[in-house]
Amino acid sequence: MVLDDQYAFLSGLVAADFPAGLEVLGDAAAETRAVLATIGDILDELELARDRIVKVEVHLADLDDFDAMDAAYREFFDNKAYPARTTVESKRLFGGSKVEITCQVRR
Repeated sequence: MVLDDQYAFLSGLVAADFPAGLEVLGDAAAETRAVLATIGDILDELELARDRIVKVEVHLADLDDFDAMDAAYREFFDNKAYPARTTVESKRLFGGSKVEITCQVRR
């Protein structure tokens, strides 16, 4: 994570990064929920609300997992206040993960 006067930049997080998420590897929806829960915990530590997220980048190992990721992603945001998002296919993610998420949050 990098902080400046205006933004918090959270680098790509994957379920393989944290031991509690290991059991979800291989399921795009479960990985998305696990990574977003971690992002939520980081935001709580920074005392920032989810609606402060302005940009998200999602990397999927297989773009065919888009619908599963998207359904889990939509659960994370209150009142359908979605940030700008880019979703791309990235064949080789760390630890065999299916989903990697990066975000920029206004402070």
